[in-house]
Amino acid sequence: MILIKGIEHLEDAAREFLNKKGDSNIVALYGEMGAGKTTFTKALCRVLGVTDGVSSPTFSLINDYMTKDGESIHHFDFYRINKLEEAFDIGFEEFIESGNLCIIEWPEKIEQILPADVLRVKISVLNDGSRELVF
Repeated sequence: MILIKGIEHLEDAAREFLNKKGDSNIVALYGEMGAGKTTFTKALCRVLGVTDGVSSPTFSLINDYMTKDGESIHHFDFYRINKLEEAFDIGFEEFIESGNLCIIEWPEKIEQILPADVLRVKISVLNDGSRELVF
């Protein structure tokens, strides 16, 4: 569990997450609308050295980012898909088999095709506005 008391602590939380996440390169972020899935993804990308703008791929379904070390990060947002085939159409299986870090928002929409080694992360908003990451 990681507690994020405020936005100023996001990058520290991202570093802690990267240290604790283990070997899984497929991260599924669960949480309600506004819980901070995209904001946390932005912090992860900053910590990993992504210099491009990081935004939610709500309409494109996937954004690709490059770290300063030349590593690719694939960022998915499946909020707007209506059929599982839409994930197949963008080549989801190839991306998750690439060995690159894959961050998935709204994984509930594709639960049946997530690999067994996916790291499931629940982001919750607490009463005081802080966020809790449980994985």
